[in-house]
Amino acid sequence: MNYYYLIAGLPDIEIEDNKLTFSVAEFKEEVRPYLSTGDARLLNLFFTKFDNQNLLRYLKDKEAKFEGCGNLEKEELEEAFNLIEEEKNPKSRNIPSYFKVFIEEYRNAEQANIEDPKWENRLTELYYQWAMKCQNQMITSWFEFNLNLNNILAAYASRKHHVEVDVLGDNEVTEALRTSRQRDFGLTVTIDDFDKFQRLADEIDFFERERKIDLLKWQWLDEHTFFKYFSIEMIFAYIVKLEIIERWVSLNHEQGVKIFRELINALKESVVNKTQFND
Repeated sequence: MNYYYLIAGLPDIEIEDNKLTFSVAEFKEEVRPYLSTGDARLLNLFFTKFDNQNLLRYLKDKEAKFEGCGNLEKEELEEAFNLIEEEKNPKSRNIPSYFKVFIEEYRNAEQANIEDPKWENRLTELYYQWAMKCQNQMITSWFEFNLNLNNILAAYASRKHHVEVDVLGDNEVTEALRTSRQRDFGLTVTIDDFDKFQRLADEIDFFERERKIDLLKWQWLDEHTFFKYFSIEMIFAYIVKLEIIERWVSLNHEQGVKIFRELINALKESVVNKTQFND
């Protein structure tokens, strides 16, 4: 389905913008009524990551405040959780199928007294696997691109700081990242522009690296929507770009440095804990 008037009426945005015409949440509410049922589900793939965050919050604290950009109201998630606890399937079609898998794994771990597994990583892994099964080639490719990018950066960080960092999924790229000892993990031929990924991994300024990552994502979206002028793909790309701008509008350099220091401290702590464990 084409959305001529909707897309033609959207304000132009650039990655350098330092203010927003409207937020991601406002855009979601503005656009949804005009989408077909199938296209609305495709756009929901983007917002499901907020449902993931809400699910993790809910598992830790049943009274936790929910992120407003998700597809699910708190009542829907509570109902789904209770049904899964009773070993039943959720009634709402808005509940991603992997929620059942994740909640059951979480419950089994609690019953077995397994402490501090990396639940966020596991939920993210299930999310990507689920999203990449959608029937839209561009959106499937977008999720695969992000999964590969995040995994490659994690693998280089693991080498650089001599700590174990998880790579997620089970595709050709993750297999190479787990097993290869080559400088490029043997992926130069497999992934287009792999040299750009390497340069990102080598960037020592955290703030600058984040900007370059977002620029690379922006360019990817431009390239893959070039001939899809009035499509759901263009709307999907637009909302991803809005999120990029929204993040930078709210993030100043001081905050970026703080995040970088927190990451480094976490890595150092991981090394200490690993050493103590081995001793």
